[in-house]
Amino acid sequence: MRLLISTGIVLLLLMSMEAKAQTSRDSEDNSRSSSEAQFSNRKKASKKAFRRREDQALEEYEELMKKNRKKYKKQAKEMEKPQYSDPSYFGHKRPPKKRPIGKRKMCKECGIVH
Repeated sequence: MRLLISTGIVLLLLMSMEAKAQTSRDSEDNSRSSSEAQFSNRKKASKKAFRRREDQALEEYEELMKKNRKKYKKQAKEMEKPQYSDPSYFGHKRPPKKRPIGKRKMCKECGIVH
């Protein structure tokens, strides 16, 4: 009889302990302290600040590329002028005069006799 009573008491104690035991999830939630929570908030804030700087840098880059595109377009239009595209203008703003063979001179700009 004593054996039966003692085993019953032991079983009751074990069952009551299991009911009060923590699960793994409970222990994870409780282990997270306020300092860790502050660290995660600080980490989130730093990420936001980084993204802001990154977005600002991206906008500056796009603005710079717009300016460069405009500059290169203007340069391409300038190069279409005959002064740059026609070989007879070689180094001159206006095409040089074609003089008769006896009156030709050495050109100071391009070094060609014409």
